[in-house]
Formats: sequence, structure tokens, C-alpha cells
Amino acid sequence: MKNKIFKYDFLIVGAGLIGCLTAIALYQKKYKVLVIEKNTIPPKDHRTLAVNANSRAFLDKLGLWNKLQNEEEPIDKIIIKDLINTNNLTFQNSEESMGSVIFNNTLLKICRTYLIKRNILYTGLDFDLLNFKPNSKAIIKNQSYVFKKIILSLGKNYENNQNLKKTYFKSRDHAYVGFLKHSRQHQQIAYEIFTSNGPLAILPSPNYEKKMSTFIYSTNIRMNLNSLSKLIKRNFELSHGQIILNKSFSIFPITPHLSQSINKNLLLIGDTFHSIHPVAGQGWNLGIKDIQELIKCLDKFGIDNDSFDEFYSSKRTIENFGYLTLTSLINYLYEKNSLLSKMFIKSSFYTLNNLPILKKAFIGQAMGKINLI
Repeated sequence: MKNKIFKYDFLIVGAGLIGCLTAIALYQKKYKVLVIEKNTIPPKDHRTLAVNANSRAFLDKLGLWNKLQNEEEPIDKIIIKDLINTNNLTFQNSEESMGSVIFNNTLLKICRTYLIKRNILYTGLDFDLLNFKPNSKAIIKNQSYVFKKIILSLGKNYENNQNLKKTYFKSRDHAYVGFLKHSRQHQQIAYEIFTSNGPLAILPSPNYEKKMSTFIYSTNIRMNLNSLSKLIKRNFELSHGQIILNKSFSIFPITPHLSQSINKNLLLIGDTFHSIHPVAGQGWNLGIKDIQELIKCLDKFGIDNDSFDEFYSSKRTIENFGYLTLTSLINYLYEKNSLLSKMFIKSSFYTLNNLPILKKAFIGQAMGKINLI
């Protein structure tokens, strides 16, 4: 047994949500998979996730969604406003809610518990220091392993140029993320308002009284608790009543990018693969689509097919690039604030409000039911 080599199909590097969910999906498809994570203690991430209908169905298929009972808040309607148009855009689906809001930590705990019970997750292992390569012997906990493919799920800030090439889209924005309490119930409505300095989104947060929401404000203006409070109250006291912001909020740089692996049998997924401006609220949901496409490619080609890597990467690159371009364009048009950009925005609002077929397609895309490209 001392010289035994354990042969696995996949090594997944990174035990964040997308890495863990990839492992669970592959495990349920009967692939031999192992997850390694650098940190021994799970991150304390108190943010929420906007889970669209497609991602919700995916979690349900994995048997995870029912574990989130009483800890998810449906999004029944999305209202989009700006300073240019007098008529708002309203998106609603009569058959099911457009999505749900959940807590990151809750789902991550469920996923890690699943992996730990099956002895799939090892922590305290730094991939960059270990220098693992596909189809080469790797030593983990004094045991020898060989992995056919390695999947990187290390987040948007991973910068190891030996493994991937990143193309950045210019952005000077930061995202301000936090919570607020309000005296009126949120009615399961999500809002996005394009203010003069950036898009401000308010989403219903899980809370039995339905009087708590989460916000994300993207801007290149430096903000503090007082300025954020004034901004949110000015735009939402009419709909939400008396508002009190949580004193603790997070700030994240917005770094839209698209990456590609430069090594064979090394695959990218989630934020390591792509990151988009949060204006559309689809970043995490694109990571779920990565997993779904990975499974489809395995079903079609099999893990040993020479076309597998190229087909998966090219298929996902097309849609991810489409979202990256679209979200960057939307943000640019509002930042530009020129006569031409205002005319384009007004015509887009008018078209969506007056063409039911197009609006229905846009709703399907927002729910993840229709691919952008």
C-alpha cells in the first residue's frame, strides 16, 4: 500500500461555492474527484447571493435547495429605474419567481459538509506551492495521486500567470455591499436604480419579517456610511419606509476580466475564468452555467476525448464574453452621460416596454433560462 497511486478524474483547487458545487456535481455523475483548499478555516462571508431560476433548479437537482428552507427569499419582481426615463422597466414571471436571495455562508457550509462527509475535501494545501500538474504524480497527505484534469476555482483575484492568461476590461469602480433594515416589507421586489454616480441595487434579504434587504452600489466615488445612508434613503424611503443601514459594509474592487488556461488538461471555472460588472447581477450565476456546461461536455465527449477541453472553454468563453461586454457597455453608457448615450438608453427602455416578445426573452435571460448568446 505504501507505493499505491490513487487515480482520480478531477482535482478541484479552491473550496469556495463554485469549486464545492463543481465537486458535488461531478461526484454525483460518478467521477472520482478531490478538492483542495489553501485555508483551513472557512471564510466568514456575510454577503448574500442573487440566485436566478436556473441556478436554483441546479441546486435543487443536486439535492441542496431543500436544505435552504426558511433561509431564502424569493424575488418575484425586478424594477429598474434611472434618471433618464420616466417609465420604469418591470420584469416579472407568472410561472415562478425570477430568482431567490440566500446567504453565502449558509450554502457554503452545506456544500463543505457534503464534501467532508465523503472525504472529498482536504484543507491546508497550497496549490501554487505544491506545483501539481495533470497526469503527473502528486503527493497529498503522504499519499500518491494522479489526476486526469485539474480545475481552478480560486476566485477573481488569482494571478498565477504560469497557469492562465488574463484579459482585463478597464474599470475604476468599487462595489459597496451591505444590509439595511426598513419599516415596510420589501414585497419580494428587487430594485436597480441608475444614479448619477453608478447603479444601486436593493434586493430582499432572508428575514421572517421581510423587513431586511441587501444593497450593492457600484461607483468610482469614495463612499462612507453616512453618504451611503443618504443615497439609499433618498432613493428608497418611499418604497421601504424608515431605513437604517448596518454599520458594517464591505468594499470590493470591480475587475472585469476573461481568462484562459495555457496548459492542457487545466480548466477554469467561476471567477477564475471570468468576472463581470455587477450591474446585471449575473456573475455567480455564470459560474453555475460553467458547471452545467462542464457536465454537458463530459456527457457528450467523455473525459479522455481530445476535444473536451477546447469545446468546454470555447463554449463558455462565448457567453461569458457576451455578458462581460454587455455589462461593461451598460455601465459605460450611464457613465458617459452624453446625448447619444441617453438616446440609446431611452430607445432601449422604450423597446423593452413596447415589444412583449423581446421583454419575455429578456426575462428568460435574466432567469438563466435563455442563453445570452
